[in-house]
Amino acid sequence: MSDLQIRNMRPEEISIAADWAAAEGWNPGLADATCFAIPDAQGFFLGEIDGEPVATVSCVNYGETFAFLGFYIVRAAFRGAGHGLRIWNAAIAHAGSRVIGLDGVVAQQDNYRKSGFHLAYANIRYGGTIAAAPAPPADVVALEKVPFAMVEADDATVFPAPRGNFLRAWIDAPGHIGRALMRDGRLAAWGVIRPCRTGRKIGPLVADDRAGAEVIMRSLLASAGSGEVFLDVPAVNREAVALAESFGLEPVFETARMYTEAIRPLRLDRVFGVTSFELG
Repeated sequence: MSDLQIRNMRPEEISIAADWAAAEGWNPGLADATCFAIPDAQGFFLGEIDGEPVATVSCVNYGETFAFLGFYIVRAAFRGAGHGLRIWNAAIAHAGSRVIGLDGVVAQQDNYRKSGFHLAYANIRYGGTIAAAPAPPADVVALEKVPFAMVEADDATVFPAPRGNFLRAWIDAPGHIGRALMRDGRLAAWGVIRPCRTGRKIGPLVADDRAGAEVIMRSLLASAGSGEVFLDVPAVNREAVALAESFGLEPVFETARMYTEAIRPLRLDRVFGVTSFELG
Protein backbone atom coordinates (compact mmCIF):
# COMPACT_ATOMS: atom_id res chain seq x y z
CA MET A 1 0.00 0.00 0.00
CA SER A 2 1.25 3.48 -0.87
CA ASP A 3 2.45 5.64 1.98
CA LEU A 4 0.27 8.28 3.54
CA GLN A 5 1.49 11.84 3.01
CA ILE A 6 0.28 14.39 5.57
CA ARG A 7 0.22 18.12 4.95
CA ASN A 8 -1.56 21.26 6.07
CA MET A 9 -4.75 22.06 4.24
CA ARG A 10 -4.98 25.29 2.37
CA PRO A 11 -7.90 27.43 3.61
CA GLU A 12 -9.97 26.59 0.54
CA GLU A 13 -9.46 22.87 1.21
CA ILE A 14 -11.21 22.95 4.59
CA SER A 15 -14.38 22.44 2.58
CA ILE A 16 -13.16 18.87 1.93
CA ALA A 17 -13.37 18.14 5.66
CA ALA A 18 -16.76 19.86 5.84
CA ASP A 19 -18.08 17.76 2.94
CA TRP A 20 -16.87 14.56 4.57
CA ALA A 21 -18.41 15.61 7.88
CA ALA A 22 -21.69 16.21 6.08
CA ALA A 23 -21.52 12.69 4.61
CA GLU A 24 -21.00 11.34 8.14
CA GLY A 25 -24.19 13.11 9.28
CA TRP A 26 -22.63 16.03 11.19
CA ASN A 27 -24.53 18.64 9.13
CA PRO A 28 -22.01 21.53 9.03
CA GLY A 29 -23.04 25.11 8.38
CA LEU A 30 -22.77 26.57 4.89
CA ALA A 31 -20.13 29.11 5.96
CA ASP A 32 -18.36 26.92 8.54
CA ALA A 33 -15.28 26.16 6.46
CA THR A 34 -14.54 29.86 5.91
CA CYS A 35 -14.98 30.72 9.60
CA PHE A 36 -13.00 27.73 10.83
CA ALA A 37 -9.84 28.90 9.05
CA ILE A 38 -9.77 32.15 11.04
CA PRO A 39 -8.32 31.15 14.46
CA ASP A 40 -5.56 28.82 13.20
CA ALA A 41 -5.11 28.31 9.48
CA GLN A 42 -2.32 25.75 10.17
CA GLY A 43 -4.59 23.59 12.29
CA PHE A 44 -6.16 21.54 9.46
CA PHE A 45 -4.46 18.43 8.13
CA LEU A 46 -5.01 16.34 5.02
CA GLY A 47 -3.72 12.80 4.48
CA GLU A 48 -3.16 11.78 0.87
CA ILE A 49 -2.15 8.62 -0.95
CA ASP A 50 -0.86 9.21 -4.46
CA GLY A 51 -2.42 12.67 -4.32
CA GLU A 52 -5.86 11.36 -3.32
CA PRO A 53 -7.35 12.71 -0.06
CA VAL A 54 -8.05 9.82 2.31
CA ALA A 55 -8.01 11.34 5.83
CA THR A 56 -8.66 14.64 7.58
CA VAL A 57 -8.32 16.05 11.07
CA SER A 58 -8.16 19.49 12.65
CA CYS A 59 -6.53 20.69 15.84
CA VAL A 60 -7.16 24.40 16.14
CA ASN A 61 -4.96 26.30 18.59
CA TYR A 62 -6.68 29.02 20.58
CA GLY A 63 -3.90 31.08 22.09
CA GLU A 64 -1.12 29.46 24.08
CA THR A 65 -3.08 27.18 26.39
CA PHE A 66 -6.00 25.52 24.59
CA ALA A 67 -6.73 23.62 21.36
CA PHE A 68 -9.78 21.86 19.99
CA LEU A 69 -9.71 18.73 17.81
CA GLY A 70 -12.27 17.85 15.16
CA PHE A 71 -12.91 16.56 11.63
CA TYR A 72 -11.18 13.26 12.46
CA ILE A 73 -12.30 11.25 9.43
CA VAL A 74 -10.75 8.46 7.39
CA ARG A 75 -12.54 7.43 4.22
CA ALA A 76 -14.15 4.03 4.66
CA ALA A 77 -12.07 2.25 2.02
CA PHE A 78 -8.84 3.29 3.76
CA ARG A 79 -9.68 2.44 7.37
CA GLY A 80 -7.83 -0.19 9.34
CA ALA A 81 -4.41 0.55 7.81
CA GLY A 82 -3.09 2.93 10.47
CA HIS A 83 -3.73 6.11 8.49
CA GLY A 84 -6.04 7.50 11.16
CA LEU A 85 -3.45 7.12 13.89
CA ARG A 86 -0.77 8.83 11.82
CA ILE A 87 -2.83 11.90 11.01
CA TRP A 88 -4.17 11.96 14.58
CA ASN A 89 -0.61 12.11 15.91
CA ALA A 90 0.19 14.98 13.54
CA ALA A 91 -2.77 16.94 14.91
CA ILE A 92 -1.86 16.22 18.54
CA ALA A 93 1.71 17.37 17.87
CA HIS A 94 0.41 20.65 16.47
CA ALA A 95 -1.22 21.42 19.83
CA GLY A 96 2.12 21.21 21.64
CA SER A 97 1.64 21.52 25.39
CA ARG A 98 -1.89 22.92 25.12
CA VAL A 99 -4.87 21.28 26.75
CA ILE A 100 -6.95 19.70 23.95
CA GLY A 101 -10.71 19.34 23.85
CA LEU A 102 -12.95 17.41 21.48
CA ASP A 103 -16.52 16.31 20.91
CA GLY A 104 -16.38 12.63 20.04
CA VAL A 105 -19.05 10.09 19.22
CA VAL A 106 -19.83 7.98 22.24
CA ALA A 107 -18.61 4.77 20.61
CA GLN A 108 -15.08 6.17 20.32
CA GLN A 109 -14.67 7.20 23.96
CA ASP A 110 -12.40 4.27 24.79
CA ASN A 111 -10.08 5.13 21.90
CA TYR A 112 -9.90 8.76 23.00
CA ARG A 113 -9.12 7.66 26.56
CA LYS A 114 -6.13 5.74 25.24
CA SER A 115 -4.83 9.05 23.89
CA GLY A 116 -5.20 10.73 27.26
CA PHE A 117 -8.67 12.27 26.94
CA HIS A 118 -11.09 12.23 29.86
CA LEU A 119 -14.87 12.60 29.75
CA ALA A 120 -16.18 15.93 31.02
CA TYR A 121 -19.86 15.69 30.05
CA ALA A 122 -22.15 14.80 27.17
CA ASN A 123 -23.47 17.16 24.51
CA ILE A 124 -26.80 16.27 22.93
CA ARG A 125 -27.98 17.48 19.54
CA TYR A 126 -31.70 18.26 19.53
CA GLY A 127 -33.56 18.73 16.28
CA GLY A 128 -36.99 19.22 14.80
CA THR A 129 -39.21 21.43 12.69
CA ILE A 130 -40.35 24.68 14.29
CA ALA A 131 -42.85 27.21 13.01
CA ALA A 132 -41.65 30.80 12.79
CA ALA A 133 -41.81 32.53 16.16
CA PRO A 134 -43.61 35.84 16.76
CA ALA A 135 -41.69 39.11 16.58
CA PRO A 136 -39.07 39.50 19.34
CA PRO A 137 -39.52 41.92 22.25
CA ALA A 138 -38.20 45.45 21.89
CA ASP A 139 -35.18 44.93 24.14
CA VAL A 140 -33.67 42.40 21.71
CA VAL A 141 -31.11 43.93 19.35
CA ALA A 142 -28.93 42.74 16.50
CA LEU A 143 -25.81 41.17 17.97
CA GLU A 144 -23.52 43.26 15.77
CA LYS A 145 -24.84 46.39 17.51
CA VAL A 146 -23.47 45.22 20.86
CA PRO A 147 -19.91 46.44 21.58
CA PHE A 148 -17.73 43.53 20.55
CA ALA A 149 -15.62 43.77 23.71
CA MET A 150 -18.80 43.01 25.66
CA VAL A 151 -19.45 39.89 23.58
CA GLU A 152 -15.84 38.73 24.01
CA ALA A 153 -16.00 39.22 27.77
CA ASP A 154 -19.22 37.25 28.01
CA ASP A 155 -17.86 34.45 25.82
CA ALA A 156 -14.91 34.14 28.21
CA THR A 157 -17.32 32.83 30.85
CA VAL A 158 -18.25 29.82 28.70
CA PHE A 159 -15.18 29.03 26.53
CA PRO A 160 -11.72 28.01 27.80
CA ALA A 161 -9.68 30.46 25.68
CA PRO A 162 -9.96 33.79 23.85
CA ARG A 163 -11.45 33.43 20.37
CA GLY A 164 -12.29 36.98 19.35
CA ASN A 165 -11.25 36.70 15.69
CA PHE A 166 -13.33 33.57 15.25
CA LEU A 167 -16.37 35.07 17.00
CA ARG A 168 -16.25 38.19 14.85
CA ALA A 169 -16.11 36.08 11.68
CA TRP A 170 -18.90 33.81 12.98
CA ILE A 171 -21.21 36.74 13.73
CA ASP A 172 -20.50 38.46 10.40
CA ALA A 173 -20.60 35.39 8.12
CA PRO A 174 -23.09 35.43 5.23
CA GLY A 175 -26.44 34.01 6.31
CA HIS A 176 -25.61 34.13 10.01
CA ILE A 177 -28.06 36.06 12.20
CA GLY A 178 -27.16 37.20 15.71
CA ARG A 179 -29.42 38.57 18.43
CA ALA A 180 -28.74 39.92 21.93
CA LEU A 181 -30.76 40.73 25.03
CA MET A 182 -29.66 43.66 27.19
CA ARG A 183 -30.62 44.05 30.85
CA ASP A 184 -29.65 47.18 32.77
CA GLY A 185 -26.93 47.96 30.26
CA ARG A 186 -25.30 44.53 30.34
CA LEU A 187 -25.39 41.56 27.97
CA ALA A 188 -27.79 39.03 29.48
CA ALA A 189 -28.23 36.64 26.53
CA TRP A 190 -27.05 36.26 22.95
CA GLY A 191 -26.94 33.78 20.15
CA VAL A 192 -26.42 33.07 16.45
CA ILE A 193 -28.43 31.01 13.96
CA ARG A 194 -26.86 29.85 10.72
CA PRO A 195 -27.92 27.92 7.59
CA CYS A 196 -26.61 24.35 7.39
CA ARG A 197 -26.64 21.56 4.83
CA THR A 198 -29.96 20.59 6.38
CA GLY A 199 -32.02 23.26 8.13
CA ARG A 200 -30.38 25.69 10.55
CA LYS A 201 -28.38 25.47 13.77
CA ILE A 202 -28.47 27.78 16.74
CA GLY A 203 -25.08 28.22 18.37
CA PRO A 204 -23.70 29.69 20.41
CA LEU A 205 -26.67 30.37 22.65
CA VAL A 206 -25.47 31.93 25.92
CA ALA A 207 -27.71 33.33 28.64
CA ASP A 208 -27.89 34.14 32.33
CA ASP A 209 -31.04 32.05 32.64
CA ARG A 210 -33.57 30.00 30.69
CA ALA A 211 -35.91 32.97 30.27
CA GLY A 212 -33.22 34.98 28.49
CA ALA A 213 -32.20 31.99 26.37
CA GLU A 214 -35.80 31.50 25.30
CA VAL A 215 -36.14 35.16 24.29
CA ILE A 216 -33.05 34.89 22.10
CA MET A 217 -34.09 31.56 20.62
CA ARG A 218 -37.51 32.92 19.69
CA SER A 219 -35.89 36.04 18.24
CA LEU A 220 -33.53 33.98 16.11
CA LEU A 221 -36.36 31.79 14.87
CA ALA A 222 -38.45 34.85 14.05
CA SER A 223 -35.57 36.28 12.02
CA ALA A 224 -34.72 33.06 10.19
CA GLY A 225 -38.22 31.76 9.51
CA SER A 226 -39.78 28.34 9.93
CA GLY A 227 -38.06 25.06 9.15
CA GLU A 228 -35.81 22.37 10.60
CA VAL A 229 -33.69 23.57 13.52
CA PHE A 230 -30.88 21.99 15.55
CA LEU A 231 -29.50 22.95 18.96
CA ASP A 232 -26.47 21.29 20.59
CA VAL A 233 -26.98 21.25 24.35
CA PRO A 234 -24.66 20.34 27.25
CA ALA A 235 -26.53 17.56 29.02
CA VAL A 236 -25.34 18.87 32.40
CA ASN A 237 -27.38 22.05 31.87
CA ARG A 238 -30.85 20.76 32.71
CA GLU A 239 -32.44 24.13 31.95
CA ALA A 240 -30.96 24.00 28.44
CA VAL A 241 -32.34 20.49 27.95
CA ALA A 242 -35.74 21.67 29.15
CA LEU A 243 -35.61 24.63 26.76
CA ALA A 244 -34.91 22.39 23.77
CA GLU A 245 -37.72 20.05 24.75
CA SER A 246 -40.14 22.95 25.25
CA PHE A 247 -39.72 23.79 21.55
CA GLY A 248 -40.59 20.21 20.62
CA LEU A 249 -37.02 19.32 19.66
CA GLU A 250 -35.89 15.72 20.15
CA PRO A 251 -32.44 14.13 20.62
CA VAL A 252 -30.70 13.34 17.33
CA PHE A 253 -27.34 12.11 18.61
CA GLU A 254 -24.86 12.56 21.43
CA THR A 255 -21.19 13.44 21.68
CA ALA A 256 -18.69 13.14 24.50
CA ARG A 257 -16.96 16.40 25.44
CA MET A 258 -13.50 15.31 26.52
CA TYR A 259 -10.28 17.07 27.56
CA THR A 260 -6.70 15.93 27.97
CA GLU A 261 -6.37 17.91 31.22
CA ALA A 262 -8.52 20.02 33.49
CA ILE A 263 -9.61 23.39 32.10
CA ARG A 264 -10.46 26.50 34.05
CA PRO A 265 -14.01 26.58 35.49
CA LEU A 266 -16.69 27.53 32.96
CA ARG A 267 -20.29 28.66 33.43
CA LEU A 268 -21.92 25.68 31.74
CA ASP A 269 -25.19 26.77 33.34
CA ARG A 270 -25.05 29.68 30.86
CA VAL A 271 -24.44 27.47 27.80
CA PHE A 272 -27.79 26.76 26.15
CA GLY A 273 -26.27 26.00 22.76
CA VAL A 274 -22.73 24.91 21.78
CA THR A 275 -21.10 26.90 18.99
CA SER A 276 -19.76 23.93 17.03
CA PHE A 277 -18.82 20.30 17.61
CA GLU A 278 -15.82 20.82 15.31
CA LEU A 279 -14.23 23.87 16.97
CA GLY A 280 -15.87 23.91 20.39
